[in-house]
Amino acid sequence: MYVKDENQIFRSSLKKFLEKEAYPYYDEWEAERIIPRDFWRKMGSNGFLAPHLNEEYGGMETDFGFSVILIEELERVGAGLIGVSNHNDIVVPYLDTFGSEEQKKRWLPGCITGEKITAIAMTEPGTGSDLANIKTKAIRDGDHYIVNGEKTFITNGIHADLVVVACKTSTNEGHKGISLLVVEQGTKGFTKGKTLNKIGLHCQDTAELIFEDAKVPASNLLGEEGRGFYYLMEKLQQERLVVSIQAQAAAEKMLELTVDYVKERSAFGQTISKFQNTQFKIAELATEIELGRTFLDKLIVNHMENKQIVKEVSMAKWWVTEMTKRVAAQCIQLFGGYGYMEEYEIARRYRDAPVSAIYAGTNEIMKLIIAKKMTL
Repeated sequence: MYVKDENQIFRSSLKKFLEKEAYPYYDEWEAERIIPRDFWRKMGSNGFLAPHLNEEYGGMETDFGFSVILIEELERVGAGLIGVSNHNDIVVPYLDTFGSEEQKKRWLPGCITGEKITAIAMTEPGTGSDLANIKTKAIRDGDHYIVNGEKTFITNGIHADLVVVACKTSTNEGHKGISLLVVEQGTKGFTKGKTLNKIGLHCQDTAELIFEDAKVPASNLLGEEGRGFYYLMEKLQQERLVVSIQAQAAAEKMLELTVDYVKERSAFGQTISKFQNTQFKIAELATEIELGRTFLDKLIVNHMENKQIVKEVSMAKWWVTEMTKRVAAQCIQLFGGYGYMEEYEIARRYRDAPVSAIYAGTNEIMKLIIAKKMTL
């Protein structure tokens, strides 16, 4: 098992931090449609941003087990905190793995302190999961690239100081022409659209990014030119595992909320937990959630052992997120009319759940990957 004593100490410290700095303010953040940068800086000063990074840059060199705890506890506060996990375990690993030593020294310390918030820009208005057909172009011009294009649905888009942008540095080579450029806040020709008005994840800033002859230093190329697609494929295993862990934690939290509610709510002279239908529904949900947890724990261990589990992670991503949607629907039903009221957390959870089946590659794409790995 990946959870050791040091992990539990870390979890206890994180919970105390979140009880003080996140839970009391979460509804306010939802209303304001943004998580303040000050929270990011507090996360950093307490060692909760990119702790896996090398001590040389200010990290603690922790293993992925610590990331799992961060993902779970942030999700228990609210799904709108996915931006932190996106920073920690999706974007920063690109900088750490593919960045030059100069780039890492320039960017990683700020990623740990919260002074630099990161985003990754793949999706475009006309291109979702089909990465090979992105339209954003980056043409080399001396010591710079001139970038033109648009990205959308970008997590941390408003706050981002560093954006890893997937772009075409060669327009006639398909996926072999994709490169990754790190575009910094303040770059001339780089602008951010307004925060997108989403059904759920209200406090998670999601934005459009616009590049109009944006002049990006060639020294901001991440890795090698033309290798971007392969870099993206290499990191998608962890990205989809992160989403699966978030969805699993959300399902567990929703069941916890619902069990507490049905034991308190009375109808026809008894608590609704005493009705056989309620008991059957709770039993069904608990079983599905336990199945998800067991499968995920196995995958987490395999991932930490550097095993290639693309097929299995794709299975987890589609099954766990669909399970979470089912749990949300059943739990809100057990709350009755109160479940539809904004003052009850289950309403927010119900809104937040569906998007997990869409981002990080739609569940339909996950099934295609599974089938391909089975040589169908």
